[in-house]
Amino acid sequence: MQQPSTFFTAGRPPLARQHRPTFLGDVHALARALAAPMEEPRWRERVMIQLGPVGQGFAEHVRVTEGPSGLYAELLDQAPRLDRGLQLLTREHALIAGAILALQHAAELPAVPAEELCGRAVDLLGALSRHRQRGADLLWEAYQADLGGET
Repeated sequence: MQQPSTFFTAGRPPLARQHRPTFLGDVHALARALAAPMEEPRWRERVMIQLGPVGQGFAEHVRVTEGPSGLYAELLDQAPRLDRGLQLLTREHALIAGAILALQHAAELPAVPAEELCGRAVDLLGALSRHRQRGADLLWEAYQADLGGET
């Protein structure tokens, strides 16, 4: 495996990290919208507005990580032992994307209670957090093994 400084082209961070600050900001904005009292007149509308950027950001994350020229392919070329973890992350992409779409659809239906929307959104935020941590752990594993496990 190559050293981390040469692992990615021209010393730039991988594309998955280049969009992350904006995506994380969108996730935090959704969490803030959910934290507002559900009785507020525009609570549902604010949640719907914040879901859009989260969906777009996650779609961008999938685009830069999957596929023949994505981050996962590059990691797999350099560290085939990560295959199982990369497969798990890819399966999570489909599940999370489906959860985002289902939540967006439910938010558009006035008959769906705010408590249900909030519960689904909290579950989504948890799934995003776990996915992000698994991805970070996998990258750490790739680098940690490359560096000889030094602490």
